[in-house]
Amino acid sequence: MSDTGRPGQSGSPDPAGDRRPAWLVPAAITAGVLVLGGVVAGVLLTRDGAETPVATATTVVLPSPTPTVDAVPREAATVFTSALPASVLQYALASSVPDDERVAAGALEAWTETYTDGADGTLTVRAAQFETPEEAAAFAATLVAGLPAAPAPDATADATADATADATAGAQAPTLPQSGEVQAGGAAVGTYTLVDAGDGTGVAVWQNGTAVLQLNAPVQDVADAYAAFPL
Repeated sequence: MSDTGRPGQSGSPDPAGDRRPAWLVPAAITAGVLVLGGVVAGVLLTRDGAETPVATATTVVLPSPTPTVDAVPREAATVFTSALPASVLQYALASSVPDDERVAAGALEAWTETYTDGADGTLTVRAAQFETPEEAAAFAATLVAGLPAAPAPDATADATADATADATAGAQAPTLPQSGEVQAGGAAVGTYTLVDAGDGTGVAVWQNGTAVLQLNAPVQDVADAYAAFPL
């Protein structure tokens, strides 16, 4: 049989060793696409990593408020009164008078002190010194027993929350009640209790050794005032 090859081709078939395998060209194209894709992805990842900053957490600590009015001097000068502060947060001492009721209850010395923020905000502290920590603990327990229970949920609170949100912004009330141990020098020297009185004020009662203190303040300030009180 005579050769009937295509024009320009020899009639005899090419040797197998000279023929490019049919799968080679598509495979080469695929490999090139994969390599190119990897390069592009690497560039994009590198670029994104360079342009995207790593988020870091930042804690902002606001300074404690301080009084805008001067504290009045105490007329009484005892070891106990010298331990009582002239100011608590934004509240400055406005008056200090003997607390005869606490003395009648067994205290060696007791004072009722009123602090003011210079406007309509007030903070009241009743401080009593007892002879022994046991007597102080017993008296503190009677005060805690007489504290108001947690106020019942207000059915209209949700309806008025939006209307009062702006007025109360930045003055959020703490989670109450709270209670725990009073620590001094790494040892427990008493207990504390903080409650919401339900009338816009909060009450803190705590024992520190032979001292028993009761603090009344606006509910949004009571926890901070207790924490700031040095005794």
